[in-house]
Amino acid sequence: MHRFLVAEAAKHIGEKVKVQGWVNNWRAHGKILFIDLRDISGVMQVVFVPSNKEAYETAKNLRAEWVVEIEGQIVKRPENMVNPKIVTGQVELSVDALKVLSESETLPLSIDGDGYDIGEEIRMKYRYIDLRRQRMNQNLIMRHKVIRFFRDFLNSEGFAEIETPILTKSTPEGARDYVVPSRMNPGNFYALPQSPQQYKQLLMVGGLEKYFQIARCFRDEDPRGDRQPEFTQLDMEMSFVEQADVMELVERMLIALVKTHFPHKKIQEIPFPRINYKDAMAQYKSDRPDIKKDKNDKDLLAFCWVVDFPFFEKTEEGGWTFTHNPFSMPKPEFLDDLLKGKNIADILTTQYDIVLNGFEIGGGSIRAHRPEILHKVFEIMGHKKEAIYEKFGHMLEAFKYGAPPHGGIAPGIDRIIAILQNEPNIREVIAFPKTGDGRDFMMQAPSEIDKKQLVELGIKTSAPKKTTKKAKK
Repeated sequence: MHRFLVAEAAKHIGEKVKVQGWVNNWRAHGKILFIDLRDISGVMQVVFVPSNKEAYETAKNLRAEWVVEIEGQIVKRPENMVNPKIVTGQVELSVDALKVLSESETLPLSIDGDGYDIGEEIRMKYRYIDLRRQRMNQNLIMRHKVIRFFRDFLNSEGFAEIETPILTKSTPEGARDYVVPSRMNPGNFYALPQSPQQYKQLLMVGGLEKYFQIARCFRDEDPRGDRQPEFTQLDMEMSFVEQADVMELVERMLIALVKTHFPHKKIQEIPFPRINYKDAMAQYKSDRPDIKKDKNDKDLLAFCWVVDFPFFEKTEEGGWTFTHNPFSMPKPEFLDDLLKGKNIADILTTQYDIVLNGFEIGGGSIRAHRPEILHKVFEIMGHKKEAIYEKFGHMLEAFKYGAPPHGGIAPGIDRIIAILQNEPNIREVIAFPKTGDGRDFMMQAPSEIDKKQLVELGIKTSAPKKTTKKAKK
């Protein structure tokens, strides 16, 4: 007999079925024993009666979170026992056979309720238990559905999903890199990608024209708000496009996503309003403006685009740095100024950010596709010619061989799902997140490694030992 999910089994009244899952709770009414059996599809009431002695005696010993296999018949509940709040509320399982597959000790945290009142360190240490709560289950299932939607949508638009390397080169892109020592090349290091930015542009040089990837990104940033050291973005790039083309595609995709998977939510304004950076800062004091007309409506989605960003901003040392990324193209009317290195503070870039309810959920731009433009950007930022070619020579070389105009964007999957699921932070929609300072309480990482590994890598450590903070029960 094949296994039924409990929600599926509930549709087979009068039939014999086999179900497997966790004991959600156990209770007795007189001589009759009841459990609620839980699996990924929901819960269903299971009934044990004394006449089935073997199953009944085993059921007496069941406890919460034991894993069991049950065979029996789906029957209608008595009218006064119907539970309209759950999909299986009109039926119950009358047991023929019970098998205990795994026992459980008392859980170190409760999985009743939403879990918001439980300390985050405990929830992270026992994440595999925390994930059993219905809210967390549903967050990850919805994450799957959203990612599948993106894949299907972009496939229908002619995009190819292409993987790019995780081990890459350390280049200045705005945040610190996570570096990986190379055992076979002592003294040399890879870096984990802050984004697939350079690779996706090189795919455009390679003639792929429409690329996307569900990309893992890594940034070694100081603790700052609702950030993670590793996160996931929907990375996209297109050849022969202008700013309006990218924005139109993304807007259409997000509208379709909401209609498909969040039909109970209302988009405040379509098409999405476009606000230039200068006006956003003047009116909202932020380049991530929350334009919701009703701040109390959790199902109101106020999308907007922010455009016309300054290309450069002053550093604390008095030099120039980029505001978005160095690979952007200036707006056409500022290209001459950029190439001549004049009026730098006034140069605007082709950057566009998509904002939802006061959070930036994605950013992109039309890219520099000519080597002299990219070289000049780094020159303005004070990099010497030798350093430019050492860090970005591969890009400058590639652009010599017929690079098409191209542009893209990278919506943040974690942030989008957190907002659409009405979650307070992105950790609630990530299976195994880390703390704000990059710690994993479940795996006790980061941690020291074996001295033999250090010797093989030619690495000596001089930093003082730090005791990994233990989670409290």
